[in-house]
Amino acid sequence: MSASRIAVVLRHADDIHLGNLEQVLLDHDYTVHYIDTLGADGLRGIDPAAADLLVVLGGEMGAYETESYPVLTDEIELLTRRLAARRPVFGVCLGAQLMASALGSPVYRGQSNEIGFRLVEPTEAGQASPLRHVSGIPMMQWHSDTFDLPAGTIRLAGSAAYGNEAFAIDDWALAVQFHPEVTAEMHETWLSSSEAEVRAEGLEPDALRQERAQHSAAMQQASSAMFSEWLSALPGDAAGPQRTR
Repeated sequence: MSASRIAVVLRHADDIHLGNLEQVLLDHDYTVHYIDTLGADGLRGIDPAAADLLVVLGGEMGAYETESYPVLTDEIELLTRRLAARRPVFGVCLGAQLMASALGSPVYRGQSNEIGFRLVEPTEAGQASPLRHVSGIPMMQWHSDTFDLPAGTIRLAGSAAYGNEAFAIDDWALAVQFHPEVTAEMHETWLSSSEAEVRAEGLEPDALRQERAQHSAAMQQASSAMFSEWLSALPGDAAGPQRTR
């Protein structure tokens, strides 16, 4: 049977892709279309509401670096229109920050560059959501930016270093600051290409590799369960739910 739904995925670098979450999308009968946002065409011709699901991945830039990366302005505008239409969106790291910006919240540098596998603790609301799957499981973190919780959203998780690690709008929009998608292979690629950054933070690459050996398998299992449950709960109505809280 051919896939019946389309997931458009905004990618900001070749090595920051869907990772272990791609198979979850395929299992839920999605066809995956990557859009390389820094390519020559950028977001040209994309209808903000057309795809069944929009996924916005991470990147090395900040959501506020619109002068250096003008396409970020286009992404924020696309997200603003899609969120206003109540169409399903999933954002990871930079994607979560762009969602926050589209919802009117500031995005800014945090107090630390968080790199490694760290606990992300669901809130009470998070424990009643797909975020419950990551409770007690160290998740991959690699970010130094953060954001204020957007109005009209529900905070689902925080960490020791950052209070806003995940938020949602009803059951059709989910943003996570951590990296649920990262496979062991992706982690090694990131680590090998960013050794100077890692050492500048006083971290040892081999220590991070030991973390990966200890936590990666459980993290990927928790991530897949989280994403699968969220996808399963997406509303069938093309316009999304019209509930209020």
